Formats: sequence, C-alpha cells, structure tokens
Amino acid sequence: MVIIIIVVIKKVIDMGNTTISITKETKKALLELGTKGETYESIIKKLIKRFAWKKLDDEWNKILATDEFIPLDEL
Repeated sequence: MVIIIIVVIKKVIDMGNTTISITKETKKALLELGTKGETYESIIKKLIKRFAWKKLDDEWNKILATDEFIPLDEL
C-alpha cells in the first residue's frame, strides 16, 4: 500500500506545470516550512508526501484500534 501511495503522488506531481493562486499568508507559511533556496515546488511535494504518510499511519492506527490480532508466535 505504501508503494501505491507514493506512485500515485508521483503521477499527480509529474503532470506538468500550472499556476495556482495562494494568499500572501499561505506563501509566507510555505516559505517558513522550507529551507533557504528551496522552491515552492519542493516544499509542496514534501507536504504532500508527509500528508500521505500521515493518512496511511492514521488508517493503520484505526485498524489496530478496532481489530483483534493474533501474535505470529501463537499461530
């Protein structure tokens, strides 16, 4: 599942260039999240990847909280 998410992200990101409109406040927040010399593209890609991992982690935690598991050594 992890590989699928990363592949999907890569396909979405590599579709060509476009222009998006953001507020000055959002632009400032993006700059604060990045490092000196880092592009908006790079910062946004990092945020997308982190969100995808967080979403996957949330899904796993939900499964762990709601399902019963049998330890492998008990099988």
